[in-house]
Amino acid sequence: MKFSEQWLRGWVSPQASRDELVARLSMAGLEVDSVTLAAGEFSGVVVGEVLATEQHPDADKLRVCQVSDGSETFQVVCGAPNVRPGLKIPFAKIGAQLPGDFKIKKAKLRGVESNGMLCSQSELQVGEGNEGLMELPADAPTGEDFRVYLGLDDASIEVDLTPNRGDCLSLAGLAREVGALYGAPVTRPVIAAVAPVNDEVLAVDVLAPAACPRFLGRVVRNVDLSKATPLWMVERLRRSEVRSIDAAVDITNYVMIELGQPMHAYDLAEIDGGIRVRMAEEGEKITLLDGQEVTLRGETLVIADHVRLLGIAGVMGGENSGVTAKTRDVFLEAAFFEPISVAGKARSYGLHTDASHRFERGVDSNLAREAMERATALLLEIAGGEPGPIIESVSQQHLPQVAPITLRAERVSQMLGLELGASEIQTLLTGLGLGVKASGEGQWSVEVPSHRFDISLEVDLIEELARLYGYNRLPVRYPQARLAPQASPEARSDLPALRRLLVARGYQEAITYSFIDPKLFELFSPGVEPLLLANPISADMAAMRSSLWPGLVKALQHNLNRQQDRVRLFESGLRFVGQLDGLKQEPMLAGVVCGSRLPEGWAQGRETVDFFDVKADVEAVLGFAGALDAFTFVPGQHPALHPGQTARIERDGQEVGYLGALHPELVKSLGLDRTVFVFELVLAEVSEGRLPKFQELSRFPEVRRDLALLADRDVASSSVLAVIRENAGEWLTDLRLFDVYQGKGIDPHRKSLAVGLTWQHPSRTLNDDEVNTTTQAILTSLEQRLNATLRK
Repeated sequence: MKFSEQWLRGWVSPQASRDELVARLSMAGLEVDSVTLAAGEFSGVVVGEVLATEQHPDADKLRVCQVSDGSETFQVVCGAPNVRPGLKIPFAKIGAQLPGDFKIKKAKLRGVESNGMLCSQSELQVGEGNEGLMELPADAPTGEDFRVYLGLDDASIEVDLTPNRGDCLSLAGLAREVGALYGAPVTRPVIAAVAPVNDEVLAVDVLAPAACPRFLGRVVRNVDLSKATPLWMVERLRRSEVRSIDAAVDITNYVMIELGQPMHAYDLAEIDGGIRVRMAEEGEKITLLDGQEVTLRGETLVIADHVRLLGIAGVMGGENSGVTAKTRDVFLEAAFFEPISVAGKARSYGLHTDASHRFERGVDSNLAREAMERATALLLEIAGGEPGPIIESVSQQHLPQVAPITLRAERVSQMLGLELGASEIQTLLTGLGLGVKASGEGQWSVEVPSHRFDISLEVDLIEELARLYGYNRLPVRYPQARLAPQASPEARSDLPALRRLLVARGYQEAITYSFIDPKLFELFSPGVEPLLLANPISADMAAMRSSLWPGLVKALQHNLNRQQDRVRLFESGLRFVGQLDGLKQEPMLAGVVCGSRLPEGWAQGRETVDFFDVKADVEAVLGFAGALDAFTFVPGQHPALHPGQTARIERDGQEVGYLGALHPELVKSLGLDRTVFVFELVLAEVSEGRLPKFQELSRFPEVRRDLALLADRDVASSSVLAVIRENAGEWLTDLRLFDVYQGKGIDPHRKSLAVGLTWQHPSRTLNDDEVNTTTQAILTSLEQRLNATLRK
């Protein structure tokens, strides 16, 4: 909303400078975007009158003019095509200073003396017209300072309003706000009812009363639209960034800016039979005032006559029904359109108008009659005419209804941290046009006027009090509480620590969307029904993820496509399993790895990362809380993982995650050309560890035995190690698998496992007999339970 400061101060004039007013409006939630001067910086320009003109003796396009400033006559050479005797124009006298630091001096043009300059709009920066001189009304006082005559010591203030403050899209609304902020009186223009001089009416039939609860019209005969719009109105429109067109259109725009009611003027001769307000028929076409032809949808509200469309309701009129210089009879329209019925319609057709901007945000449902009277009076004043009676169609049941709101002083104090007196509360709210009536001790019943359609709750009223009182004046209070330090469980490792661990191992953290492409969901979880969003951002973000892998793999692809060959990413976040009636949201920790084992360097080779490299990273995470021995890796099956390179991670027999290489078919579907390893762990299980305990170090020597065992190929090494631990006794301090061999010299169905066992007694030295006995017990148990024997 852009408006003239002078125009606003004609309604309400607080004792505040322009800068203070701008700052106060912004602090009240009406953020000021810009302040632009109404004209360029100039001086020495007066209202001049061209008394006579004659052709320049040596130039076809120049005229030698005699110009009066009211007391003297000056000879001025001018090349403007519209210069003529009797014309009133801005006259820059000798010594005048024009915008751009241009000083007027006595000069000779083609040998003829020129004493001053006749000015166009652009030369004074009071408009964009530069095709000729700026023409002033015939009654402009010759010799008066031009800045004073047009009130150019003014500024255009642009306010960026939030969508709920449609009531401030007018001078009336802004004046009401300023009056309430400063406690200053607001002087509205006197708008008297215009008495009809004839009985001319036009049939109005509202067929969609829910979308258009109120429609007013008026016939005005014998108007003369060849008459120019008064300069004062043109200037107010210009400073509101509205271009002057003709008297009828300028008046409707003026009333819209002044009161906030969009209006439209039709050529009565172009209306066939009467007005019908209805929904468009699917596929109907209309050519609008801007020449654009649009095809309408059935949910669009339109204004029509009995034969054709006249305009899109609340957006723009049609080309054929608009007023022109030949129009003699005008039909004025002012209506209230229900905001939901017109919301988004303009944008859906690639349009945005001042009317649609207001109707979408809400217009006072009781404003149309006042606006009609104001527009009629201005039209009669400027273009003459004979008005008929106002035609009104109202559907009371569809007009907005607002119940009184109860406001409690206790609630005001609680929310603002401020004790406002009863009289101050009443004064502030009354200034906004609200009806405030005491209904008890510290309690009021507040009637909300029709122009404040954004107020419906008690908290809305409290927000208004905060705005008017001043957000910057509200007291600052810090919360007070007795806060005891919370115990930090030593047996848990928090997520930030796990993040730092993975970063230290060469990973980078990624953050991906929780919603993914349903097709990608099907690739990673075939046969599982995804949880679909009711209103997705886009078709490829319509399903909630049941794993963090899809997002990480997409991030991996993004990096590979940008020549990043070594990628290690991890992410922590929620996965969503099941449907709404039994949805499980579980925090997970996942990673994706591909590329070389080590960063490129002269001291290391280019070996590719393998399953066991990633397994080492996972074990580092599992063991961070000190409970690595609680987890086991067992061969598993997962639809997204390679059948021969998949490990299910268990804790006490319960599944807590997966580790493996992506399935070759999945890798092919994703367009990848290399092996990709992934892991995913239930964060709660990974974080839970054991409380560390001190154990005294033994001063006695360790005893180590290395065993080379032959076992069947399908026997997991973890099973072998588990049997060894069960039989190795309480003094076993270390058990390590240090070699696995299959090949020459070994049965093709068997494999060789080399393990190292270390014992240490806390209070004495172990002898060979004890160690040999324990070793034999281990070998016997391995043979009986796993058919594993000592390699010869």
